[in-house]
Amino acid sequence: MRDNCTDYRGLFLADTPLMDVRAPVEFEKGAFARSLNLPLMNDSEREQVGTCYKRHGQQAAIELGHRLVQGELKEARIEAWATFARQNPDGYLYCFRGGLRSQITQQWLKSEAGIDYPRVVGGYKALRHCLMDTTEQAVQACDFVLVGGLTGSGKTEVLACLGNALDLEGHANHRGSSFGKHATPQPGQIDFENRLAVDILKKRDRGIDSFVLEDEGRAIGSRAVPLSLYQRMQEAPLVWLMDGVEERVERILKDYVVDLCAEFLAVHGVEQGFDRFAERLCQSLASLVKRLGGERYQRLAKALDSALDEQARGGGVEGHRAWISGLLTEYYDPMYAYQREAKGARIEFAGGRDEVLAYLRDR
Repeated sequence: MRDNCTDYRGLFLADTPLMDVRAPVEFEKGAFARSLNLPLMNDSEREQVGTCYKRHGQQAAIELGHRLVQGELKEARIEAWATFARQNPDGYLYCFRGGLRSQITQQWLKSEAGIDYPRVVGGYKALRHCLMDTTEQAVQACDFVLVGGLTGSGKTEVLACLGNALDLEGHANHRGSSFGKHATPQPGQIDFENRLAVDILKKRDRGIDSFVLEDEGRAIGSRAVPLSLYQRMQEAPLVWLMDGVEERVERILKDYVVDLCAEFLAVHGVEQGFDRFAERLCQSLASLVKRLGGERYQRLAKALDSALDEQARGGGVEGHRAWISGLLTEYYDPMYAYQREAKGARIEFAGGRDEVLAYLRDR
């Protein structure tokens, strides 16, 4: 049997498959990208055992657990673990602290399926602390530069061209604006933080100690950038990406209309997909009604409705340019112009896409 593991960094660097034997409610609160939830106990069983432990102690709780998970139920769970172990011979299992639940899982796998399978010492808690420490250490030790620019200027595209970029919006599955939701949900807060930390860990393992990020607010949709990283970002120098209005309208048209519609069709099918896509765009615009003011909102909403009607009838998206252009020039551009002025002292370079990429690569 391979030894139980304490090399937490190594597990993440190798994308090691992980069997999470915690209850589903624990898994949903936070887990790791390469983990699969195959619980020793379901939520109800775990709750009963926990109550027994508090009232009668560990031994009584263990005995109750064995009574709750026996017979065909026990056989089914062992078979699921055995299947995972056979498919992932290089993997490990873990529970919350690497204690009783993972040890029982190991014992049952050995006695019932003849499989020796190692566990993560310290369990989920140790893995999570490793990732939290990874982010904190990077905040303290690494250099950061932010890419700013008007809405639609292509900041995410610039990040995608750089090997030392941290794509916060990608990890949060959100584009970071009122229109930023995708057709698929955002990860949980802990999952978002874990994905970001693994990205940092892998890049630092390659010797990267200088990172490029998009100039973001603390909230990316309903997810929050780790506070220490966000505070560090407020001190970091800025590179300002410039592009023309027409080019930005076309980029937003592609990202927020063409590609987003395709996402909804892929997730929900043709019949429901377009309706949900249209509803999402209208909700996103409506979320800005107080900032836009009643007259401006009504005018842009009418243009959006007209564009959606045209798209529904024939698939054309040309009509969307009107409300996109109006929203940029009347709302987003003045707001970003104010932000640029406020951050002016931190801007160390400004230019078009190719110029910004060349600067960041040489920096």
